[in-house]
Amino acid sequence: MTGPGAGGPTGGVGAAAAPSRPAGARGPLAGVPTGVLAAVTLVAAFAVAQGIGVRALGGAALVLGVAWCAWRSWAGGAARVLAVVLLGAVCFVASHVLAGVLGPWPSVLLAAAVLGAGAWLLVDRRG
Repeated sequence: MTGPGAGGPTGGVGAAAAPSRPAGARGPLAGVPTGVLAAVTLVAAFAVAQGIGVRALGGAALVLGVAWCAWRSWAGGAARVLAVVLLGAVCFVASHVLAGVLGPWPSVLLAAAVLGAGAWLLVDRRG
């Protein structure tokens, strides 16, 4: 006997759960939640700007990351993607405002955490 609950090839006792794929995600790293990619984009863009010393290259990295996240999530709904882009802009500005109080890296990491959670809630969460 095979099938659900029988331990056969379609599932059952001891069967590992299939990895979840973000709804509508496409392209490279389709199995990685957009929230993670959005947070990493913010941190990586800051690292580029800080490490190279050219803010424009950090800005270019940020724009490319935003475009990639939007493209891969568009099938999930334009309104949600646009809401994440707006949240990303708010987090970007907040990281600059908070940098004077927390320091540059802590403020970027905090902003990235907020952006990642918001993106997950808006485009990755199912149900």
